[in-house]
Amino acid sequence: MIAGLDHVVALVRDIGAAKAAYQTLLGRAPSWQNFGDGADRVLFTLQNMSIELMAPSGASATADRMRELLDDREGMLASLCFRVADINKMHRRLDRVALKPDAVAEVESRDDTTGAVLHWKRTRAATELTRGVRMFFLELGAERPLSAVTDAGPVLALDHVVVATEDSERAAALYGARLGLDMALDRSHHDWGQLMFFRCGDLVVEVVRRPVAGGDASHDRLWGFSWRVGDIDATRTRLTAAGVDVSDVRNGRKPGTRVMTVRNGTCGIQTILLEQSPRPAA
Repeated sequence: MIAGLDHVVALVRDIGAAKAAYQTLLGRAPSWQNFGDGADRVLFTLQNMSIELMAPSGASATADRMRELLDDREGMLASLCFRVADINKMHRRLDRVALKPDAVAEVESRDDTTGAVLHWKRTRAATELTRGVRMFFLELGAERPLSAVTDAGPVLALDHVVVATEDSERAAALYGARLGLDMALDRSHHDWGQLMFFRCGDLVVEVVRRPVAGGDASHDRLWGFSWRVGDIDATRTRLTAAGVDVSDVRNGRKPGTRVMTVRNGTCGIQTILLEQSPRPAA
């Protein structure tokens, strides 16, 4: 039913600063910009998903709620938005698995730069039943334009989005049994806790359990991103020249991967860049 991850919403305090930071991080230009109705929005669209930066604007209930969620943070991940082929079928499934979806709504967005218009249908599961993570489900009328490459070593796609949980059994039931995502990995390690990988199109929703004293067992939280790059050394050179603080490149946990951590310039969102070595020819 779920075809992939359409986009992830990141709430940010300053839309101008966030736009500049992500253009530097991704090495790409925004693909869509929309301002008004209590929120300013900038989207970057990659090979397999989009990230939507959203900032409160003006005085409205929507803007006030966003400011309350942000509190004193520069930014935070706020919503997962899954793509589906048939919104009515998805709505019936969500209802059948007791996630209490909203009525299907038709939505329109106009790009303030080009005047282009996109249409989609969407529904939202009840957040109290998705362990505190806001989840939308979209049927798009047309593809979004891709973000143009603006610099060397650009980010190509999202490899995985990370969800932190204190209750791995209930999280697995949500993402696997109820949403229908395929569990590709369930592994525990004394140093980094329990990892569960759920395939979602050509990326992964990674659910991580690292028990913390006083943690909330009934609510999960969106934690961070791992972005794919084609040449991690070129990306590191570009980001370092732009003043972004990045770690040294190191071997990843998954064989054949090299990774580095981005320490700033992400609006406070945990971020890793990952290079996957080409698979040997058969």
